[in-house]
Amino acid sequence: MASIFTRIVNGEIPAAKVYEDDLTLAFLDVNPATRGHTLVICKQEVPTLLDLPPELVTALAQTVQRVAQAIMAALNPDGLNVLQNNGSAAGQVVHHYHVHLIPRWEGDNAVRHWRPGSSTPDELREVAAVISMQLGEGGAG
Repeated sequence: MASIFTRIVNGEIPAAKVYEDDLTLAFLDVNPATRGHTLVICKQEVPTLLDLPPELVTALAQTVQRVAQAIMAALNPDGLNVLQNNGSAAGQVVHHYHVHLIPRWEGDNAVRHWRPGSSTPDELREVAAVISMQLGEGGAG
C-alpha cells in the first residue's frame, strides 16, 4: 500500500505545497510543531536515508537547503531545526523518506532536545574505530 506521502505526490490527498521539482516535494506538515513546519520528501517511495540512491541524496539536500532559506526569509524565525528520523525506534512514523524543517522561536518549546550523556576518550576511540572499519579505505585512518 502506498504511503500517505506517495498519495500526496500522486494528487490523491491535498497538500499545501511549498516547492516541487522532478525528484522532490516540500509541503506544510498538517500537524505542525510550529508555524511553517515543512516536510521535504523524495517523490519516489524510499523508506530511509540508508535506502536512498546517491542522486536522491543530492536532490534532497539541495531542496532542503533551498526551502530552509525560504522559510528563514519568509517567517524570520530565531532558528530552524532540520530533523530526519530513520526507523520506528528513531521516531519515524511514515516510512517514506522525509526531512522536517521546523522554524523555531525563542521559548517555543516545540522540539525537545536529547539529554546529553557522557563517554570516556577510550570509549569514543573504540566506537570511532568500529564505525571507521565499516567505511573501509574512506574511513578516518
